[in-house]
Amino acid sequence: MADSAAAAAAAAPSTPRWNVERPFLTGRFHQEAKGASRLALDSLSGGSDRAIGCYEAAVQELIVLDDLLSALVGVEGRYVSITRVRGKEDAISFHVDASMDLALQEMAKRIFPLCQSFLFISHFVESRSQFKNGLVNHAFAAALRELLLGYEAKVAQLEHQFRLGRLSIQGLWFYCQPMMGSMQALSVVIQKVSSNNFVGSAVLNLLQSQAKVMAGDNVVRSLLEKMIQQASNAYLSILERWVYEGVIDDPYGEFFIVENKSLKKESLTQDDDAKFWSERYSLKDGIPSFLANIAETILTTGKYLNVMRECGHHVQVPGSDNAKLMSSGSNHHYLECIRASYDFASGELLNLVREKYDLMGKLRSMKHYLLLDQGDFLVHFMDIARDELSKKLDEISVEKLQSLLDLALRTTAAAADPCHEDLTCCVERSSLLKRLEDMELNRTIPDDSEFEEPLSITGLETFCLSYKVRWPLSIVISRKALMKYQLIFRFLFHCKHVERQLCGAWQVHQGVRALKPGGTAITRSSLLCRSMLKFINSLLHYLTFEVLEPNWHVMHNRLQAAKSIDEVIQHHDYFLEKCLRECLLLLPGLLKKVEKLKLLCVQYAAATQWLISSSVDIPQFHEKPDNSRRSEDPKSRKSVTQSQASRSMTKNATVTNSVLKFEKEFNAEIQSLGTILSSHSQAEPYLTHLAQWILGVGKNQ
Repeated sequence: MADSAAAAAAAAPSTPRWNVERPFLTGRFHQEAKGASRLALDSLSGGSDRAIGCYEAAVQELIVLDDLLSALVGVEGRYVSITRVRGKEDAISFHVDASMDLALQEMAKRIFPLCQSFLFISHFVESRSQFKNGLVNHAFAAALRELLLGYEAKVAQLEHQFRLGRLSIQGLWFYCQPMMGSMQALSVVIQKVSSNNFVGSAVLNLLQSQAKVMAGDNVVRSLLEKMIQQASNAYLSILERWVYEGVIDDPYGEFFIVENKSLKKESLTQDDDAKFWSERYSLKDGIPSFLANIAETILTTGKYLNVMRECGHHVQVPGSDNAKLMSSGSNHHYLECIRASYDFASGELLNLVREKYDLMGKLRSMKHYLLLDQGDFLVHFMDIARDELSKKLDEISVEKLQSLLDLALRTTAAAADPCHEDLTCCVERSSLLKRLEDMELNRTIPDDSEFEEPLSITGLETFCLSYKVRWPLSIVISRKALMKYQLIFRFLFHCKHVERQLCGAWQVHQGVRALKPGGTAITRSSLLCRSMLKFINSLLHYLTFEVLEPNWHVMHNRLQAAKSIDEVIQHHDYFLEKCLRECLLLLPGLLKKVEKLKLLCVQYAAATQWLISSSVDIPQFHEKPDNSRRSEDPKSRKSVTQSQASRSMTKNATVTNSVLKFEKEFNAEIQSLGTILSSHSQAEPYLTHLAQWILGVGKNQ
């Protein structure tokens, strides 16, 4: 933040060098021309340089009065000198001739603090009016310059009284006392500003704190509050453009909201961890104390207006032409203007996103495709893309998959969805578990439980849908949010694939039943297939009807009641996080067990054809002449029959062993998963239903 302020200061116009090098062009020429003034005085006095103590007390008083009136505006006199340390602007001291009457010395020393305060303030006005010091310092210096004009006018009036012979040194002290407190309070402030090089909100906060310290002195407090008002007007002009237009007009880096121009809105759809919405505009240190409680509202208001401006939707905050932001004492009208602007910007942007850009329609479309709310297009796609998806990753043609996806969309009920053209497909380079670990979503995974990537994975494990989201909907549906949808889709898609494989295996079993085979292998295999189907159906039922649908309806109702786009983002992100967790994607131990069971089901479904063909003998008769059949030896036919029976028993035993092996492994994994679900269901109540289903499958086995 300091770098941005320094860069803004460096970019500001520079003060001409001659304004610094030639002292006669600044208010300090009186002190710099000390030698010349002394020569003039010597010529007037005939060259004598007598000590003031040589004069009578009455004459001394007149001389001291003349010198003090000059000192009040920072000019040395004959017997009042100014000493300053070069390079230290706050090291200023006034001295009188040692021979002066002691009473006059004492009176003069009482007035010297006022003279010092004038010099401090006048130097501050000159130095802080330079471009690099920012708008707040410029406004503060202008307010001090106005104050000094009144002060100098009063000194001129006192000098006029002195010329008329109506002013004594006691009278001068009397008239100076009311100004002492105010000038000294201001000199304290400006010394702190100068020594710490305060700019922007730091100056305003210092004035605020000093006004509270001087709460017992009404005159000083009122003066400081006036300084605050005038200095803050420049700051409020920056704030006004932000809350009324969504534009940061801050040439010197003083505003408490900073813009990161390196973050572009396109990053929302390209970066998995896009920070555009949270970090394009952000708060920085140094918020003015009178805006601290409403800083977040101010930030959000400008962000909303900025989004609408970038959408080409030009809006004007009602009453912004007449609602000038001003701060004066206890008048907090500016707070009402800011809240009114926030309410307007929030409602306007929400209506824009809902009505013109149809946020809910887009979310419903994503639910249809990525959360498999409409399954007809997916069934058709999986039928026509089965061969392509079965290939290894390096052999898959994404272009062919995209054309098949487009065909499935156009020939099913999805064609009626106006958003179906935004759907695209892609093929990831790793399995779901590996993807979760790479993205560090599973930060609780211990080191010894890392998932081993299969040696060869196909498109069935890595196929994924994507969705084109445009500005400004990308604020809500960012790349990070889309990634969460994709994780859920990949899990559901593979579950659907496992279900289809098991259904195919079940159909094979049902077809074999017509042959009425003997033995127990087919019966056991059929029971195992039914248990696997019940498992995968229970899992899909849990994911769709007990996780996605209820959470979707809750989110839908919350989005309808949302009052701002930030609430929409919050509810949408909460929905996705909740779905990820309840879909087991953030519970690595459970997810790995489920993946192991799915892999077992796929392996069994693939082995079913071999198991069935090995356990069932389908007789194949070759046509022979009738006379050859008659000539066959009965003993020979009996020997062949016994040989076939022996081979059948051997095959049946082998198949039975294979089925038992699958059954044993499946039952062990089911029981293990059921145990884990039961233990987790106490901390995660949503797992109770899934645990009941899984335990039911185990009991049936």
